[in-house]
Amino acid sequence: MWALFMARNFEFIRDRAGFGWNILFPFLIVAGFGLMFSSDSKSEFKLGVFPVKPDQMAIQDLKIPEKLKTSDYIKIVGFETRDDAMDRLLHHKVDIVLENTDSKTRYWISDSSPKGYVMEKVVKESIIPDKMFASRIIKQQINGEQIRYIDWLFPGIIGMNIMFSSLFGVGYVIVRYRRNGVLKRLKATPVTAFEYLGAQLISRVMILLATSFVVWFGCDLIFSFNMHGSYFDAFVVFFAGSTCLVCLGLVLACRGTNEELTNGFINFICWPMMFLSEVWFSIEGASSWVQNVAKILPLTYFLSAVRKIINDGAVLSDVSAEIAILCAMSLLFLSIGSLLFSWTK
Repeated sequence: MWALFMARNFEFIRDRAGFGWNILFPFLIVAGFGLMFSSDSKSEFKLGVFPVKPDQMAIQDLKIPEKLKTSDYIKIVGFETRDDAMDRLLHHKVDIVLENTDSKTRYWISDSSPKGYVMEKVVKESIIPDKMFASRIIKQQINGEQIRYIDWLFPGIIGMNIMFSSLFGVGYVIVRYRRNGVLKRLKATPVTAFEYLGAQLISRVMILLATSFVVWFGCDLIFSFNMHGSYFDAFVVFFAGSTCLVCLGLVLACRGTNEELTNGFINFICWPMMFLSEVWFSIEGASSWVQNVAKILPLTYFLSAVRKIINDGAVLSDVSAEIAILCAMSLLFLSIGSLLFSWTK
């Protein structure tokens, strides 16, 4: 096991392209989202205005409600003609279109656009004086420190990188070994299937934790993430989650000699986990069957535990259920992988 463990580590480190990409890929994603959601890029809705000269447009001179001009969350886009504006609206490149005129406010929306529906309400509200709301609504601020989107997103990016590295770095690689005859040579040695898979498991988990630490440290220097929990507790969760995902990769690697088919299976597993395990966005409010499917995915429990520690300051006792589920899944996957493993088939 030690010989296989060291050999796998050297193989990974010597593959400089793969080693560098495992670190660079998540860093680029975090950096990209950090720039997109920085204080200078808060526009969530796009409002088209015609007729104006886009290259000479002055927002303060537009003949639209003043509230729309000063909103940080609305980006105003100018069009020379109505046809240009309608074409962009039809293709969902803008959410609503207003006519630049002194008469009544005229607007166009797409009934199939959720953002268009919201912007219609915003435009209607913008022409109502604030004093009309004073006696009818009361604005309240939430207590406590607000969590930035980049702080919420960062654990998901790290988890996604671990997922891809686990499944492709173990499942795909072992199938390639089987096809190239490497496993056939190992079959002639005293190494058992459990020992071989165990060495692969330990090597990949160690590499994943090391690369994740480098990515975390590098991104933290730039974005200064807020860490509310314990780094040790986060390490325990990362260890449990990485182990579970690597064990899942071992199940995919236990049989098969077709790399293309294995690649398809891995993508078939990765993409649902990436969208249903809340890597990019929350599925709160989604259909019950969607939430039930998410509960059988190991990445769901991994990210839930990590975010509780990083964003909410939870301790290990608060995430004991998630850790227990990850450990149980790891044992199940490792047992299945060991029992079904074949050196040649």
